[in-house]
Amino acid sequence: MNIEFNKNEDLNKQAVYTLKSRLHKIYAGGGEKSAAKQKAKGKMLARERIAYLIDADTAFLEIGAFAAEDMYAEQGGCPSAGVVCGIGYVSGRQTMIVANDATVKAGAWFPMTAKKNLRAQEIAMENRLPVIYLVDSAGVYLPMQDEIFPDKEHFGRMFRNNALMSADGIVQISAIMGSCVAGGAYLPIMSDEAMIVEGTGSVFLAGSYLVKSAIGEEVDNETLGGATTHCEISGVTDYKHPNDQACLDSIKKIMSMLGAPQNAGFDRIKPAAPKFPAEELYGLLPENREKPYDMVELIKRLVDDSALEEYKKEYGQSIICGLARIDGWAVGIVANQRKVVKSKKGEMQFGGVIYSDSADKSARFIMNCNQKKIPLVFLQDVTGFMVGSRSEQGGIIKDGAKMVNAVANSVVPKFTIIIGNSYGAGNYAMCGKAYDPRLIFAWPSAKIAVMGGSQAAKTLLQIQEASLKAKGEVITPEKEAELLKEITDRYDKQTTPYYAASRLWVDGIIDPVETRKVISMGIEAANQSPIKKAFNVGIIQT
Repeated sequence: MNIEFNKNEDLNKQAVYTLKSRLHKIYAGGGEKSAAKQKAKGKMLARERIAYLIDADTAFLEIGAFAAEDMYAEQGGCPSAGVVCGIGYVSGRQTMIVANDATVKAGAWFPMTAKKNLRAQEIAMENRLPVIYLVDSAGVYLPMQDEIFPDKEHFGRMFRNNALMSADGIVQISAIMGSCVAGGAYLPIMSDEAMIVEGTGSVFLAGSYLVKSAIGEEVDNETLGGATTHCEISGVTDYKHPNDQACLDSIKKIMSMLGAPQNAGFDRIKPAAPKFPAEELYGLLPENREKPYDMVELIKRLVDDSALEEYKKEYGQSIICGLARIDGWAVGIVANQRKVVKSKKGEMQFGGVIYSDSADKSARFIMNCNQKKIPLVFLQDVTGFMVGSRSEQGGIIKDGAKMVNAVANSVVPKFTIIIGNSYGAGNYAMCGKAYDPRLIFAWPSAKIAVMGGSQAAKTLLQIQEASLKAKGEVITPEKEAELLKEITDRYDKQTTPYYAASRLWVDGIIDPVETRKVISMGIEAANQSPIKKAFNVGIIQT
């Protein structure tokens, strides 16, 4: 019996149980009462619509389930930012689905709703995925209009993207299944095709109350912008359906007739399961983020046949680089080694730290994968770059810049899984959100911040103590301990994967055993978008 393995397994399974419990709560949207109101109108709920739309027994990869989690408390919360987004299969075609959840504030747009919608569109545009919008929204949440309406990455960017996608030949189909008001009315009508459900669907620039206020006309919403008006009089919508099911069936039929996408040519063979069960990941990953472990053992549970062709295996050992397959897809893996290693020069190197030699190796490997048109997978558990006079004199900034340059200029699709620590510049070099991964997901064990909690807390404590002393306050040991605990607790809360996911720094949090599926679906999506940009790193430090 391996006591350490069993302990890790128990703790990591508990973390996954917590993850699934929190997701279950989020899936309830605005709650039973709100759901009952939608049902009373003859409407399906957002997640029911998606379940009906996607092909039976196929996966749905949700994006941003935790968006806005623990935010907007004064407004009563906004579960999942009031919109459900994800990649699913419709009539055999991989598709981005965006469905407003009318149980959450009538589907109104909060600031995070806009950010989530834009992320869904970004994924669709990068991978040339068709988009299906299931519209059921009251429009901008007026009390927060200044945070959602006028800026570049706000509400209006959505319609700008509608236009760009249409011009680029990316199919967009909209279904008006509830309210569709004001600026939001442009979203379905700027799609390639728009359909509307009789009795429940309505679309107009201004509702009946606003019309009366603005021009004195008295008119009901159905006459103003219902299915009959827009399918028989205005010609704004293209199809009219008696209920949600008929509307969704129509979308399925249209999707079944789409021409085949272009192929990017990423290599795939028949998938092979890893030799070791994925469930062993729970026992191999220490619950304590400071403890060392062998990242190669985790990789063996993720890749086909547990086979990894390591690149420069004996050089730059604090980062593992190598070629493998995930669900049949050829991939280049860049992963932080978390055990202590010894260089051939006799230098002991800490696990999770990027040294000059590992940065140099990684940069060259990343360039090689671009040369060979092999997608990149980054497995993060990084505390940052090595510091100190020896590293500075050895050119750590130069080598780190080389790695960051290679990551930033990569043209092959990149996928990032944050397994453990994701601190400081290490987050950047290992393809954090700022470096355009096609998908970025975290395990429940992830920690994301500018630096580790204990280091940050002590630094923040010094700053706060200096401020208090400048005001003439005396800092007793008891007061210092109290301040340190307060700062540490606050900082640690901000490093959790849930904090990151609520702000869409990551696309979601996943059970580690789902990692292969997520990466495979991501590469399948990317394979529909041929690489058109030449790989060029520009001026690079050598």
